[in-house]
Amino acid sequence: MEIRDLTPDDLDDVLDLRKRSFGPISASDAERWRKAVGPTLDEGRYLGVFDGARLAASARLRRFTQWWHGRPQPMAGVAGVTVNPEDRGRGVGTAIMRAVVDRAAALGDAVSALYPATTPLYRAVGYEHAGAQHVVTLPTAALREIRPSAQVKLRRMGAADAAEVIAVLHRVHAASRASGPVSWDEHTWGVWLANEDDFLYLADDGFVVYRWQDGDIVVDNLVAGSEETARALWSMVGSASTVAGKVTAALAPDDPVLWLLRERSKDVVEQRRWMFRVLDVPAAVERRGYPSVVGGEAVIRVDDPLRGGGTWRLAFSGGSGAATPSTGDGPAMTVNGFSALYAGVPTSTLRLSGLLTGDDRHDELLDAVFAARPHMLDYF
Repeated sequence: MEIRDLTPDDLDDVLDLRKRSFGPISASDAERWRKAVGPTLDEGRYLGVFDGARLAASARLRRFTQWWHGRPQPMAGVAGVTVNPEDRGRGVGTAIMRAVVDRAAALGDAVSALYPATTPLYRAVGYEHAGAQHVVTLPTAALREIRPSAQVKLRRMGAADAAEVIAVLHRVHAASRASGPVSWDEHTWGVWLANEDDFLYLADDGFVVYRWQDGDIVVDNLVAGSEETARALWSMVGSASTVAGKVTAALAPDDPVLWLLRERSKDVVEQRRWMFRVLDVPAAVERRGYPSVVGGEAVIRVDDPLRGGGTWRLAFSGGSGAATPSTGDGPAMTVNGFSALYAGVPTSTLRLSGLLTGDDRHDELLDAVFAARPHMLDYF
């Protein structure tokens, strides 16, 4: 078996691999996929496992920005991990994921995330459950009752607005101290915004991307930086209530629309779980945001068989953090446990699940600095 970078000449084989693993893909979706993956080939972000000349498995590293407590950092989004049916059970999936972890770190990413089709494969290489995409179903008529409180200028948008969409995301996620949301790179946003089946509107501090599906509305993205813009965008989506009975939308667990609704007695929510991994402890700690009102120090030991572990002194002050090598004593955790802690999983949960052991005197500090309600609005 050989692992190497994929080239444009390999894309037909990748599509065949995807078809055998996930079912047929339409011609239009295949063409959009080819446009989206082009840059990843040039950047060394698409890997394949070959048995001679035959492609046995592939995996892609998407170039994302991810926010943690409102601070953005580069993130390797692992997608399209696919193994041919005849090659499963031979360790091919583990081999390509080990290569993916190494490649992501070599490209300078300190953290990585993925949506798992199965958990054990990814846990074995250091990923742990962290957050979810919360897909909420709402009655369209309830959204129509959300009245705009001010005149908000909305305009249609398209591929040329990719940079502005990214700028809006930076402002909104920073202001809300969000943890978990991601943004595509400008090229990929341009591809998605060119989809003629979507309806896209942009405001100064927000935007919405939605579409019709089987007579109802699906909101792929709705981001707003003010009450006025949130009301304007959701009211517009709700204006389809004479035709569409329901709206499904990916929302933060505390999205303001849930408090703007006049009636809310039961939430209908589907969770798509995602997993997370820290690739570089010092860089990941430095790049993350933290509550500015919390400060202190703690020593932890992180065991990472793939990337190399170590003992680190963590120091937090004024919304920033740092990790430096230490010879002190502290609690021990696998990289899975530290990744979950980084994403806001409480120390009590980590201890009861065996992901954190030893000295507990700094648990309250660790819970406070890493506190988060991680979520994503995008599925990849």
